[in-house]
Amino acid sequence: GGSVMLVTIFVEPEVNLKFRDATLDDVPLIAALHNAAAGALTARFGVGHWSALGSERTAALAQRHARVRLGRDGKRVLTVLRLATKKPWAIDVSYFTSVKRPLYLTGLVVAVTHQGQGLGRLALEDARIVATDWPADAIRLDAYDHAAGAGEFYLRCGYKERGRVVYKGDPLAYYEL
Repeated sequence: GGSVMLVTIFVEPEVNLKFRDATLDDVPLIAALHNAAAGALTARFGVGHWSALGSERTAALAQRHARVRLGRDGKRVLTVLRLATKKPWAIDVSYFTSVKRPLYLTGLVVAVTHQGQGLGRLALEDARIVATDWPADAIRLDAYDHAAGAGEFYLRCGYKERGRVVYKGDPLAYYEL
């Protein structure tokens, strides 16, 4: 949609997240946040697909094909989330509830320094609000079926597991809201 939506959600006194659509000016911050998170996951769980580093070019291209939402506290970008109408290659729609207008959550990153503080949950709540306004009937995603994946997190945030598959050698779990 062409409308601009700002959502403010208060967390704790020192973090005041405001959500908005990303612009091309945000690309360097988005790429840096993604790469820091990839490095932290690699340090914790070893090398895997979560270790892939992103470029500024990739971050810019994402804005062409998805609605990228930022959670900011002042000038600091603390969360990045992508929503798209186009189905990602690794998703088999037969596992999901049949709906007319699904959205696909194709990435959620929380700043390493702020993980475990509820910011990812707030980013998902912003995504739910955006999806309702879109309008969309469901949010679908896949996560690595591995300790480095965020499956338990999505379940705690109200998503339902819809299936487990292996796609090109990678074990994935599907989730839907």
